[in-house]
Amino acid sequence: MPMSRVPRPRRFLVCEPRHFAVQYAINPWMHEDTQVDVDLARGQWAELISAYRAHGHTVDSVEPVAGLPDMVFAANSALVVAGRVFGSLFHAPQRRPESSAYETWFKSAGFDVHQPESVCEGEGDLVFAGRHLLAGTGFRTARSAHHEVQEYFGVPTVSLTLVDPRFYHLDTALFVLDDGPEANIAYYPEAFSAGSREVLRLLFPDAVIATREDAMVFGLNSVSDGRHVFIAPRAEALAGELDRHGYVPVPVDLSEFQKAGGGIKCCTQEIRS
Repeated sequence: MPMSRVPRPRRFLVCEPRHFAVQYAINPWMHEDTQVDVDLARGQWAELISAYRAHGHTVDSVEPVAGLPDMVFAANSALVVAGRVFGSLFHAPQRRPESSAYETWFKSAGFDVHQPESVCEGEGDLVFAGRHLLAGTGFRTARSAHHEVQEYFGVPTVSLTLVDPRFYHLDTALFVLDDGPEANIAYYPEAFSAGSREVLRLLFPDAVIATREDAMVFGLNSVSDGRHVFIAPRAEALAGELDRHGYVPVPVDLSEFQKAGGGIKCCTQEIRS
Protein backbone atom coordinates (compact mmCIF):
# COMPACT_ATOMS: atom_id res chain seq x y z
CA MET A 1 0.00 0.00 0.00
CA PRO A 2 1.36 3.49 -0.84
CA MET A 3 2.02 5.73 2.14
CA SER A 4 -0.39 8.52 3.01
CA ARG A 5 0.91 11.85 1.71
CA VAL A 6 0.37 15.13 3.55
CA PRO A 7 -0.06 18.36 1.56
CA ARG A 8 1.51 21.64 2.68
CA PRO A 9 -0.21 24.95 1.91
CA ARG A 10 1.85 26.99 -0.56
CA ARG A 11 2.03 30.61 -1.61
CA PHE A 12 2.34 31.15 -5.34
CA LEU A 13 3.05 34.19 -7.50
CA VAL A 14 1.55 34.23 -11.00
CA CYS A 15 1.04 36.65 -13.88
CA GLU A 16 -2.12 36.80 -15.99
CA PRO A 17 -1.47 35.97 -19.69
CA ARG A 18 -3.12 39.18 -20.86
CA HIS A 19 -0.31 39.82 -23.37
CA PHE A 20 0.73 36.22 -24.01
CA ALA A 21 1.87 35.55 -27.59
CA VAL A 22 4.64 33.88 -29.54
CA GLN A 23 6.52 36.83 -31.02
CA TYR A 24 10.02 35.32 -31.23
CA ALA A 25 11.68 31.90 -31.05
CA ILE A 26 14.08 31.24 -28.18
CA ASN A 27 13.50 27.51 -27.67
CA PRO A 28 12.60 24.57 -29.95
CA TRP A 29 8.89 24.77 -29.06
CA MET A 30 8.52 28.33 -30.31
CA HIS A 31 7.85 29.33 -33.92
CA GLU A 32 7.33 32.94 -34.86
CA ASP A 33 4.36 32.19 -37.12
CA THR A 34 2.44 30.45 -34.31
CA GLN A 35 -0.96 31.92 -33.51
CA VAL A 36 -1.99 31.91 -29.85
CA ASP A 37 -5.62 31.68 -28.80
CA VAL A 38 -5.43 34.30 -26.05
CA ASP A 39 -8.93 33.60 -24.75
CA LEU A 40 -8.14 29.89 -24.47
CA ALA A 41 -4.84 30.65 -22.75
CA ARG A 42 -6.52 32.94 -20.24
CA GLY A 43 -9.20 30.32 -19.57
CA GLN A 44 -6.63 27.57 -19.02
CA TRP A 45 -4.59 29.82 -16.74
CA ALA A 46 -7.72 30.67 -14.72
CA GLU A 47 -8.39 26.94 -14.28
CA LEU A 48 -4.90 26.52 -12.83
CA ILE A 49 -5.44 29.35 -10.35
CA SER A 50 -8.82 27.89 -9.37
CA ALA A 51 -7.22 24.47 -8.84
CA TYR A 52 -4.55 25.95 -6.58
CA ARG A 53 -7.09 27.80 -4.47
CA ALA A 54 -9.41 24.81 -4.30
CA HIS A 55 -6.57 22.85 -2.72
CA GLY A 56 -5.87 25.48 -0.07
CA HIS A 57 -3.03 27.44 -1.66
CA THR A 58 -2.57 31.21 -1.66
CA VAL A 59 -2.11 32.92 -5.01
CA ASP A 60 -0.69 36.42 -5.54
CA SER A 61 -0.54 38.07 -8.93
CA VAL A 62 1.84 40.55 -10.56
CA GLU A 63 0.46 42.98 -13.13
CA PRO A 64 1.37 41.95 -16.69
CA VAL A 65 3.29 44.42 -18.83
CA ALA A 66 2.44 45.04 -22.48
CA GLY A 67 5.24 43.97 -24.81
CA LEU A 68 6.42 41.17 -22.49
CA PRO A 69 4.56 38.13 -23.84
CA ASP A 70 6.50 35.60 -21.72
CA MET A 71 5.93 37.39 -18.43
CA VAL A 72 3.22 34.81 -17.70
CA PHE A 73 6.05 32.35 -16.98
CA ALA A 74 6.50 33.60 -13.43
CA ALA A 75 8.79 30.75 -12.34
CA ASN A 76 11.65 32.25 -14.33
CA SER A 77 11.55 35.50 -12.39
CA ALA A 78 13.33 34.48 -9.19
CA LEU A 79 14.03 31.99 -6.43
CA VAL A 80 12.43 33.01 -3.14
CA VAL A 81 13.44 31.61 0.24
CA ALA A 82 12.66 32.98 3.73
CA GLY A 83 11.89 36.49 2.54
CA ARG A 84 14.97 36.74 0.35
CA VAL A 85 14.73 36.91 -3.42
CA PHE A 86 17.45 35.81 -5.83
CA GLY A 87 16.29 37.56 -8.98
CA SER A 88 16.75 36.85 -12.66
CA LEU A 89 19.01 37.83 -15.53
CA PHE A 90 17.54 36.31 -18.65
CA HIS A 91 19.60 34.72 -21.41
CA ALA A 92 17.38 36.11 -24.18
CA PRO A 93 17.39 39.93 -24.52
CA GLN A 94 13.65 39.83 -25.32
CA ARG A 95 12.92 38.69 -21.77
CA ARG A 96 15.34 40.82 -19.78
CA PRO A 97 12.83 43.60 -19.02
CA GLU A 98 10.74 41.04 -17.09
CA SER A 99 13.32 41.10 -14.30
CA SER A 100 12.58 44.73 -13.45
CA ALA A 101 8.82 44.19 -13.46
CA TYR A 102 9.09 41.30 -11.01
CA GLU A 103 11.69 43.10 -8.89
CA THR A 104 9.24 45.98 -8.47
CA TRP A 105 6.55 43.59 -7.24
CA PHE A 106 8.85 41.81 -4.80
CA LYS A 107 10.16 45.05 -3.32
CA SER A 108 6.65 46.47 -2.96
CA ALA A 109 5.70 43.26 -1.13
CA GLY A 110 8.54 43.78 1.35
CA PHE A 111 11.16 41.37 0.02
CA ASP A 112 14.89 41.91 -0.27
CA VAL A 113 16.01 41.33 -3.86
CA HIS A 114 19.44 40.27 -5.07
CA GLN A 115 20.16 40.77 -8.75
CA PRO A 116 22.47 38.05 -10.11
CA GLU A 117 25.67 38.89 -11.91
CA SER A 118 25.45 35.80 -14.14
CA VAL A 119 22.63 34.66 -16.40
CA CYS A 120 20.06 32.99 -14.16
CA GLU A 121 16.42 32.15 -14.87
CA GLY A 122 14.96 31.62 -11.43
CA GLU A 123 12.98 28.49 -10.64
CA GLY A 124 13.26 27.51 -14.26
CA ASP A 125 16.73 26.19 -13.37
CA LEU A 126 16.82 26.33 -9.54
CA VAL A 127 14.86 23.70 -7.60
CA PHE A 128 14.97 23.08 -3.84
CA ALA A 129 15.02 19.37 -3.05
CA GLY A 130 15.52 18.49 0.59
CA ARG A 131 19.03 19.36 1.73
CA HIS A 132 20.15 20.48 -1.72
CA LEU A 133 19.42 23.08 -4.32
CA LEU A 134 19.37 21.44 -7.73
CA ALA A 135 20.67 23.82 -10.40
CA GLY A 136 20.34 23.31 -14.13
CA THR A 137 22.70 24.56 -16.82
CA GLY A 138 23.42 23.90 -20.46
CA PHE A 139 20.98 26.18 -22.28
CA ARG A 140 19.95 29.10 -20.05
CA THR A 141 21.31 29.58 -16.52
CA ALA A 142 25.10 29.93 -16.39
CA ARG A 143 27.08 27.53 -14.21
CA SER A 144 28.65 30.55 -12.49
CA ALA A 145 25.18 31.48 -11.21
CA HIS A 146 25.10 28.19 -9.28
CA HIS A 147 28.01 29.36 -7.15
CA GLU A 148 26.42 32.78 -6.75
CA VAL A 149 23.11 31.37 -5.49
CA GLN A 150 24.91 28.99 -3.12
CA GLU A 151 26.78 31.91 -1.58
CA TYR A 152 23.56 33.92 -1.29
CA PHE A 153 21.41 31.26 0.40
CA GLY A 154 24.12 29.09 1.99
CA VAL A 155 22.53 25.91 0.65
CA PRO A 156 24.58 23.11 -0.98
CA THR A 157 24.03 23.48 -4.72
CA VAL A 158 24.23 20.56 -7.13
CA SER A 159 24.92 21.43 -10.77
CA LEU A 160 23.06 19.35 -13.36
CA THR A 161 23.75 19.57 -17.08
CA LEU A 162 20.84 19.50 -19.53
CA VAL A 163 21.66 18.06 -22.96
CA ASP A 164 18.40 18.07 -24.95
CA PRO A 165 17.34 21.54 -26.16
CA ARG A 166 13.67 20.58 -25.87
CA PHE A 167 14.27 20.41 -22.13
CA TYR A 168 16.04 23.74 -21.93
CA HIS A 169 15.13 24.46 -18.31
CA LEU A 170 15.48 22.12 -15.34
CA ASP A 171 11.76 22.48 -14.61
CA THR A 172 10.89 20.86 -17.94
CA ALA A 173 12.78 17.69 -16.99
CA LEU A 174 12.41 17.40 -13.20
CA PHE A 175 10.14 18.41 -10.34
CA VAL A 176 10.18 17.93 -6.57
CA LEU A 177 7.50 15.78 -5.00
CA ASP A 178 8.05 16.39 -1.28
CA ASP A 179 9.50 18.92 1.14
CA GLY A 180 11.90 18.21 3.95
CA PRO A 181 15.18 16.34 4.29
CA GLU A 182 13.81 13.22 2.62
CA ALA A 183 12.55 15.02 -0.46
CA ASN A 184 11.96 12.97 -3.58
CA ILE A 185 11.74 13.93 -7.24
CA ALA A 186 10.33 12.85 -10.58
CA TYR A 187 12.53 13.27 -13.66
CA TYR A 188 13.33 12.22 -17.21
CA PRO A 189 16.90 10.82 -17.20
CA GLU A 190 17.67 11.31 -20.90
CA ALA A 191 17.35 15.08 -20.52
CA PHE A 192 20.60 15.04 -18.51
CA SER A 193 24.26 14.34 -19.16
CA ALA A 194 25.61 10.94 -18.09
CA GLY A 195 27.33 12.39 -15.03
CA SER A 196 24.22 14.28 -13.96
CA ARG A 197 22.14 11.11 -14.28
CA GLU A 198 24.54 9.38 -11.91
CA VAL A 199 24.26 12.23 -9.42
CA LEU A 200 20.47 12.05 -9.49
CA ARG A 201 20.54 8.28 -9.02
CA LEU A 202 22.77 8.68 -5.97
CA LEU A 203 20.76 11.48 -4.39
CA PHE A 204 17.30 10.14 -5.20
CA PRO A 205 17.37 6.33 -5.46
CA ASP A 206 13.57 6.16 -5.12
CA ALA A 207 12.79 8.84 -7.71
CA VAL A 208 9.80 8.49 -10.02
CA ILE A 209 11.13 8.02 -13.55
CA ALA A 210 9.17 9.59 -16.40
CA THR A 211 8.93 8.34 -19.97
CA ARG A 212 9.92 10.42 -22.97
CA GLU A 213 6.26 10.59 -23.99
CA ASP A 214 5.30 12.17 -20.70
CA ALA A 215 8.25 14.54 -20.75
CA MET A 216 7.33 15.72 -24.25
CA VAL A 217 3.84 16.78 -23.10
CA PHE A 218 5.32 18.77 -20.18
CA GLY A 219 4.41 16.15 -17.59
CA LEU A 220 7.50 17.12 -15.61
CA ASN A 221 6.59 20.79 -15.62
CA SER A 222 4.38 20.00 -12.64
CA VAL A 223 3.78 21.41 -9.17
CA SER A 224 3.43 19.23 -6.07
CA ASP A 225 2.23 20.26 -2.61
CA GLY A 226 3.43 16.99 -1.12
CA ARG A 227 0.22 15.13 -1.90
CA HIS A 228 -1.51 16.74 -4.88
CA VAL A 229 0.41 16.99 -8.14
CA PHE A 230 -0.88 19.55 -10.63
CA ILE A 231 0.03 17.88 -13.89
CA ALA A 232 -0.58 18.02 -17.65
CA PRO A 233 -3.54 15.73 -18.52
CA ARG A 234 -1.69 14.01 -21.38
CA ALA A 235 1.04 12.75 -19.03
CA GLU A 236 -1.02 9.67 -18.32
CA ALA A 237 1.74 7.16 -17.57
CA LEU A 238 3.42 9.56 -15.16
CA ALA A 239 0.10 10.29 -13.44
CA GLY A 240 -0.42 6.56 -12.98
CA GLU A 241 3.05 6.15 -11.52
CA LEU A 242 2.46 9.03 -9.11
CA ASP A 243 -0.81 7.47 -8.03
CA ARG A 244 0.99 4.22 -7.29
CA HIS A 245 3.38 6.16 -5.06
CA GLY A 246 0.54 7.66 -3.05
CA TYR A 247 0.24 11.06 -4.74
CA VAL A 248 -3.00 12.48 -6.11
CA PRO A 249 -2.69 13.77 -9.70
CA VAL A 250 -4.70 16.92 -10.42
CA PRO A 251 -4.86 17.30 -14.22
CA VAL A 252 -4.82 20.90 -15.47
CA ASP A 253 -4.63 21.58 -19.20
CA LEU A 254 -2.18 24.37 -20.11
CA SER A 255 -1.61 23.11 -23.64
CA GLU A 256 -1.85 26.59 -25.21
CA PHE A 257 1.26 27.61 -23.30
CA GLN A 258 3.25 24.73 -24.76
CA LYS A 259 3.39 26.78 -27.96
CA ALA A 260 5.93 28.90 -26.08
CA GLY A 261 7.60 25.98 -24.32
CA GLY A 262 5.78 26.41 -21.00
CA GLY A 263 3.40 24.62 -18.70
CA ILE A 264 2.10 24.49 -15.14
CA LYS A 265 5.35 25.07 -13.28
CA CYS A 266 6.54 27.71 -15.74
CA CYS A 267 3.46 29.74 -14.79
CA THR A 268 4.04 29.31 -11.05
CA GLN A 269 6.59 30.99 -8.80
CA GLU A 270 6.63 29.60 -5.24
CA ILE A 271 7.20 32.09 -2.42
CA ARG A 272 8.82 30.12 0.41
CA SER A 273 8.46 31.59 3.86
